[in-house]
Amino acid sequence: MYTESEQSNQPVMIEAKNVTMRYRMANDKINSLKEFVVKKIRKEIKYNYFDALTNVSFEVRKGEVVGLIGRNGAGKSTILKIISGILKPTEGSVSVYGNVAPMLELGSGFDMDMNGHENIFLNGAILGYSEDFLKSKYDEIVDFSEIGQFIDVPLRNYSSGMIARLAFSIATVIKPEILIVDEVLSVGDIEFQQKSFNRMMELMSGGTTVLFVSHDIEQIRKMCSRTVWLDHGRLRLFGNTDEVCDAYEQM
Repeated sequence: MYTESEQSNQPVMIEAKNVTMRYRMANDKINSLKEFVVKKIRKEIKYNYFDALTNVSFEVRKGEVVGLIGRNGAGKSTILKIISGILKPTEGSVSVYGNVAPMLELGSGFDMDMNGHENIFLNGAILGYSEDFLKSKYDEIVDFSEIGQFIDVPLRNYSSGMIARLAFSIATVIKPEILIVDEVLSVGDIEFQQKSFNRMMELMSGGTTVLFVSHDIEQIRKMCSRTVWLDHGRLRLFGNTDEVCDAYEQM
């Protein structure tokens, strides 16, 4: 990681400009597809609009670790999905300069009927890893996940913690330019959480740019140089981590 003076000279890796995400929701209770089609043709459907994000702007520079905090429903997951390319904002723009490894909803790319071995290659392919690369890293992934003999067992027989450990091991096997992390350091037991934390620190010390979400304010203080505070979809504060966290905890 860079010093504060060095950081200001680093190029921008993530730039969010006036991002608004608006959802349209039908206000009527519709019980069937036929009813929906009829009301749609007659223009009888009424909609409510909900802004998950409103005019949010911030930047993350190369090698920086930026925290993202806020209560449930503040818009954290929405902005992460926009930055990851999963969602497109209603208004504004997000520019990302580098390859992104999003660690969101760990295990969402798994097939529960396949075993752990098969899912390493399935999930790895979804993340953009080649088969040869995954073969070269296979033992490392299995060892880190601590799945052991269960690697040949279908995932439907795994606990949620085992699934999350395997997903974390696959997602962090490379050193991406940009890492987006959503509450993954709560994966598994205390010992595995510490191992996950150490893996994250290795990535960060290697110059990876990180956007890190956590409800654990002490983790944010320890790991992040600057922090974004979202409140009901709006940017409440962005700046020095201690200053932002102090203000957040006084709420």
